[in-house]
Amino acid sequence: VQKGQVTVQQRVEEAFQNLFPSVKRVHSSSRTDTGVHALGMVIHVDLPKTECQMDFYKLQMALNAFLPEDIRVVKAARAKNDFHARFDAKGKQYRYVIWNAPAMNPLLLGRAWHVPSPLDVERMKKAAKMFVGKKDFKSFATTREYEMETTVRRVTRCEVRKRGSEIIVIIDGEGFLYKMCRGIVGTLVRVGDGKLNQKNIHSIFRKRDRRVGGMNAPAGGLTLVKVNY
Repeated sequence: VQKGQVTVQQRVEEAFQNLFPSVKRVHSSSRTDTGVHALGMVIHVDLPKTECQMDFYKLQMALNAFLPEDIRVVKAARAKNDFHARFDAKGKQYRYVIWNAPAMNPLLLGRAWHVPSPLDVERMKKAAKMFVGKKDFKSFATTREYEMETTVRRVTRCEVRKRGSEIIVIIDGEGFLYKMCRGIVGTLVRVGDGKLNQKNIHSIFRKRDRRVGGMNAPAGGLTLVKVNY
C-alpha cells in the first residue's frame, strides 16, 4: 500500500473484506510501483473454510462486483495451505512498450513511452543480450537498502522487437530489483539514440552506481505479463 494513494492491493483487500470480514490482507506476487500495469498479477488470501462456501466462479464474480472496472479477477482457485504468491514465484515476465514516431498514438497514452526521435533497433537488440545472465544490477536499479540483501539477479531473457512504430522490450527473470526493468529500458533507449554503446554498458555494470546508468523509463510503458511457479 502506497502512502496517500489508493492502490490496486487496497481495492482488492476491500473487495475481499466486503465478502469475508475476517480478511486482513491479501498477499501479491509482485510490488509494482505507481503507474506500472499488470496483466498476470497473482495474489493469495487465507480464508477459513467455514467462511468460503461459494464455488470459485461465484467467488470471482462476487469480487469483481466490488472492484472498479479497471481491476478484474480473471480466475480464482484453491491453493495449497503453504502456498505464497510472492515467495513461491520462480520467475516473472515484464513487457515494455515504446512508441517510436514523431506523433504519439493517442490509444497508447499511459501505456507506452513516446520517443519521437528515431531509434536504432538493431543496436538495441545487440545491447539487450548484455543483460542476460546472473549479474549485479546495482547500476540499473533504484536502491532501497532496507530490502536489498544482494543486487545480483538472474535475467533469462532480454529481447527487443519492432512492430511498426512500436518497440517492445521483453524481460524474463527469476527476480527483479526496484525499478530495474525501467532502468534497463532507459539504458537501451540511450543505446538506440546513440548516446551509449555496448562498451559503455560494460562500464556501467562494473561501476555499480545508479548515477552512471541510463535514465528510468517512465512507469506507464511497463506491464507485468505473468508470474511463473
